[in-house]
Amino acid sequence: MRSLGPPVEGVCGNMDEQELKRTLPRQRVVEVGDVQIGMVHDAGPRLRREARLAARFSDCEAVVYGHTHVPQVERFQHLWILNPGSPTERRSAPAHSMLVLTIRNRRITPELVNL
Repeated sequence: MRSLGPPVEGVCGNMDEQELKRTLPRQRVVEVGDVQIGMVHDAGPRLRREARLAARFSDCEAVVYGHTHVPQVERFQHLWILNPGSPTERRSAPAHSMLVLTIRNRRITPELVNL
């Protein structure tokens, strides 16, 4: 299946089926060019979340997390902290959303897109 399209990487989430949870890791680091991006579904409680993610993904330039469905595009220390929100279930977020990351020469430019 991986050969059918462009590379897609993911992590499992709390609502995923067991088969998907067995297939996908709980967290991972992907490399895009020379940039490392951490991925995790649940980043834990809101209090000190950014500091925990910065420590957990200390070699990364960005970390993308989900779970809350609330978008976040924020710089913390050396790291972009990114939550795309959700294109399908906005829950407490103001709108359905997604993120587009542009990476050029190790520079990450995140763009939150409200749908």
